[in-house]
Amino acid sequence: MKRIYKITLLVGITILVSSCHNNSAPNYQYFPNMYESVAYEPYTEAKIFKGDKEGQLPVEGTINRGFEPYEYENSTTGYELAKANLKSPLTEEERNSGKGKELFEIYCISCHGAAGNGKGKLVEREKFLGVPSYKDRDITEGSIFHVETYGLNAMGSHANQLSAHERWLVADYVLKLKSQL
Repeated sequence: MKRIYKITLLVGITILVSSCHNNSAPNYQYFPNMYESVAYEPYTEAKIFKGDKEGQLPVEGTINRGFEPYEYENSTTGYELAKANLKSPLTEEERNSGKGKELFEIYCISCHGAAGNGKGKLVEREKFLGVPSYKDRDITEGSIFHVETYGLNAMGSHANQLSAHERWLVADYVLKLKSQL
């Protein structure tokens, strides 16, 4: 009889302990203020911040992390200056890596064509007209980089899709295509 009581007591304690566990709520937290910080709503009144507002402007001169400033402006003058003065920082190994061709085939071939003759798939289907051949253009690595950065005419900027290093690789490949035309 004592054995039945012990088994019943053991089963009862097991059920009691397992019923108290809640999978949706964590167990005890050590310093819960680290996990559950005070949430501030933007643009609400707060006396601790300058201007008594939560939403603050960044400090003047702040740039985004990873952003590389580009010193030439988006104008005809900036284009001409980049064309005359801007030189590629690529090493000889980077120029011959094949990465420029790979990037060109992803971002440029649909309009400019595989040979750089301005006869890509979108031009053949008459989605875009007037895409120039590289052979007909007076271009330098600086002018190509500038156009990739800001865009020109119907061509949009590729600065969001390609890093500065990748744009230099594409510019180098475009000059190789031009020499083959």
